[in-house]
Amino acid sequence: MRGALPALAAALSLLLAACTAEPSRQPAKAPAASRTQSPLGDGTPIRPGDLADYLDSAEHDAALVPVANVPRRPPMDVEEAVGSDLAFTGGYAIAGNYLGFTVYDISRPEQPQVVSQVYCPGPQNDVTVSGNLLFLSVDLGMGGERCDAPGTGDWEGLRIFDIADKRAPRYVGAVRTPCGSHTATLIPSDDPASVYLFATSAPSRTSGSACHAAKGSITVVKVPVADPARATVAAQPELLEGGGSPAGTDHILVGGCHDVTVYAPKRLAAASCIGDGLLLDVSDPLRPKVLDRVRDPKHFGYWHSAVFSQDGSKVVFSDEFGGGRSSVCPPARGGTWGANGVYTLKGTKLTLQGYFMIPRVARGTCSAHNGSLVPVPGRDVMVQGWYEGGVSVIDFTDPAHAREIGYFQRGHAPVSMGGSGGSWSAYYYNGYIYSSDLYSGLDVLKLTGVRQEGQRLTEFNAQTQG
Repeated sequence: MRGALPALAAALSLLLAACTAEPSRQPAKAPAASRTQSPLGDGTPIRPGDLADYLDSAEHDAALVPVANVPRRPPMDVEEAVGSDLAFTGGYAIAGNYLGFTVYDISRPEQPQVVSQVYCPGPQNDVTVSGNLLFLSVDLGMGGERCDAPGTGDWEGLRIFDIADKRAPRYVGAVRTPCGSHTATLIPSDDPASVYLFATSAPSRTSGSACHAAKGSITVVKVPVADPARATVAAQPELLEGGGSPAGTDHILVGGCHDVTVYAPKRLAAASCIGDGLLLDVSDPLRPKVLDRVRDPKHFGYWHSAVFSQDGSKVVFSDEFGGGRSSVCPPARGGTWGANGVYTLKGTKLTLQGYFMIPRVARGTCSAHNGSLVPVPGRDVMVQGWYEGGVSVIDFTDPAHAREIGYFQRGHAPVSMGGSGGSWSAYYYNGYIYSSDLYSGLDVLKLTGVRQEGQRLTEFNAQTQG
C-alpha cells in the first residue's frame, strides 16, 4: 500500500517541511507512547461506536476461527495510525503502524497482551526483525532520522531499534536510503557480524529526483550487529534498466520494485516491481542477478509481493491493483485485477498456471496483499490479507486451480476510520494466524480441519522464507 489513505495525504499536503539539526548518533531510549500530535495528522481518535460496529461486523467460516483481538490503544487509536506489517521473534509479535510500532506478548496466543508501544511517525513503518534488532521502513519524507524529529522533510530510510528488552525498545540509529524504504527484506548471509537487507522504495507516485534516479533499483543495506548506528548503504544494484515496465494502471508515475521475497534454501528471490515480476539469484546479496522476467499488463495492475511454495517450485505473485483503494474483489466484477497469479518454477523459468481471486463479495476496498505459507504436509497452502476482503487461506497445490479453504472478514470501515479497513498482513506463526487490521489492531485466528506440521520458529519475517 503506497500512501493509500486520502485523509492522510490531505493532512500531509498542508504541512511545511521542518528544518532539522544533525541527529545524535548516541543510542537513545524510544519516546514514551503518550498522546502526541503527529506530523501526519491531527491526532483525532477513532469514535468508539464506529470501532465497535466494525468489530461486530466480523464473519468467518468453520475453518478459520477468531480466538482473540487486541484493539489499538492510545496513542495508536487515532485515524493516522494505520496498521501495517508484522514480524515475529520468540514469543512476541511486532506490529508496525504509521505512527510507530507495538510489541505484543503472544506466548499464550489466545490471550495476547500489549508489552510496549513506541511512537515514531514514518509511514509505512513496515517491520523487520533480526536477533535483537528491529528495522522500521520509512518511505515518506520526515523531518529527520529520529522519532522525535519535528514535522515533515526529506529524510527517508530505515530506523533501527534494539529490542532486547521488549518492554523498552531503544532507538540506536538509522540509515538514509534513496527514495526511502517502503519494505525491507532480511537477506540470508554468511557474515554473522552483519545484517543485510534489501530496501525497496517503490517510487511509484513520487516525482522527486531521488526517486527517478532510484527507479529500477533496490538498495542493499549493511548493518553491523555490534554497532548498528554505523549502518550504511552497501550497494544499489539496478534490476530493471530504465526503470522497468509501466504498471497496468494509469496512476503510476515512476517504476521500481515494491517488494522482494527471498527463498533462502536456494538463494533465490521473487521481486515484485510494479509492472514486472522478477526471479533473482541472491547468492551474492550485493550483486543480485535477474534470472527471469515476466509481465502481465492485461491482468496485473501493480506487482506487489510474492510467496514461494514449500519446495520452491511455485511462486504466487500478488496484484495490489489500485494500491489498496480499489473494489475489485466481488466476483460479479469478473477478470483477475487485484488477484494472485500462480507460477511454476522450473530451473530459472517462471510459467503462469492460473489466477486466484477470493470467491466472496468484499464489502469495500479489496485487492491481494501480504501473506505467508502455512506448513501443511504434502500441500501448498498460504494465508493472505486482502484489505476488506479479509483473511483468506488458499490451497495452491494445483497451481492452475488454487482455491480458498477458509476465510475471516469484516465489513466496510466507516468514513471516520479512513473509509478503508481490513487485513493488511496475515501470517502463520507457530500454530496460529495473526492479522494486522488497518484499524482494529491485532487479530488472532485458528485454522481448523487442516493438519499443520512444521518446525517451531524463533524468528519470522514473511519476506524471508526458508
